[in-house]
Amino acid sequence: MSAASFAPRAAVRWTIGLAILAVFAIPLVSMVEYSLRDGDGYSAVHWAALLDPAQASTYRPIWTGLANSAALAAVTVGIVLVLVAPTVVLVNLRFPRLRRIFEFVVLLPISIPAIVVVVGLAPIYQSIGRAVGTGVWTLAFAYGITVLPFAYRAIQASVDAVDLPTLSEAARTLGSGWATTMLRVIAPNLRQGLLAASLISIAVVLGEYTIASILGRQNLQTALVVVGKQDPWAPVILSLLSLVFAFALLVVIGLAGRARPGRTRS
Repeated sequence: MSAASFAPRAAVRWTIGLAILAVFAIPLVSMVEYSLRDGDGYSAVHWAALLDPAQASTYRPIWTGLANSAALAAVTVGIVLVLVAPTVVLVNLRFPRLRRIFEFVVLLPISIPAIVVVVGLAPIYQSIGRAVGTGVWTLAFAYGITVLPFAYRAIQASVDAVDLPTLSEAARTLGSGWATTMLRVIAPNLRQGLLAASLISIAVVLGEYTIASILGRQNLQTALVVVGKQDPWAPVILSLLSLVFAFALLVVIGLAGRARPGRTRS
């Protein structure tokens, strides 16, 4: 193809990219503008109030909910990496005929409303509460089900891009066990999918409200609802920061996925 044929394609890509950027930028800019309103002018007084010791009691639920959400995100990512990813690899390697059935099962949560999922999980959480307590970390079991469809598609896309049978057989021929094959051979080749699944899990946990509210647990979103009744600017500021954090993670994961591992000496 000539160089002239690439110009229209580049123009189309830039146009689409700018349009997508505008779609995301408009609500973000609106949130920034709202959070800076101070009467007839603008100031950072509402941002400073979040760190004001005199108002610590007002915003204490936010910091408690944020800490709980961070712990939930860590546990949920652990569930995805320890349980979901090896299961996807195992199905593709050992049970390829079950892939369609497995895919149907893991995609079910995306078609079932969260309120229905909570109704089904409520009796189970009564047993969990009697067995291991009612700590907020137990929500990670429900969140693991919620993020399952998204994490599966991210991991499966990376699985489809590599030749897993050849990698696995080569590693086993050289004497590697299943754990070594998974951690040192397969996982590095699925790095981008695993990072994307982790990002999705964190984003879902930070934005989840229904399950935590109905089960009576405090996370970031339920805390924002409580504090928002006293200070309408605080939920907007924290939501803005959460979005910026998610976008930053997306950029970091994109750069990490493109980076090539350095060569090792024999």
